[in-house]
Amino acid sequence: MRDLKKEDRLVSETISINDVHHIATLARLKFEETEAEKIKDDLNSILGYMEKLNELDTTNVKPTSHTLDIFTVTRPDETRPSLSNEEALANAPQAENAHFKVPKVIE
Repeated sequence: MRDLKKEDRLVSETISINDVHHIATLARLKFEETEAEKIKDDLNSILGYMEKLNELDTTNVKPTSHTLDIFTVTRPDETRPSLSNEEALANAPQAENAHFKVPKVIE
């Protein structure tokens, strides 16, 4: 993670070293104490940045789940004639009584 400037950090710490150890236990991770301290600082920096984002006025911003408009790239449905039974069975390895013949699966 990049080092954030002092003014980017949240003044009060939200994540404690005990929280880091608890999360590490849940994730089955082990950290040296110096690593855990660095992770605590990084997590608090991230939360501080999130607090800064919460200060933005978003009253006229429409909620979205994606940054770009989503559209389906498919062709429109068109009614077409179906295959005849003979055409459907033309390439079948085996056919019997106008049906596909397949090996027995269930004993």
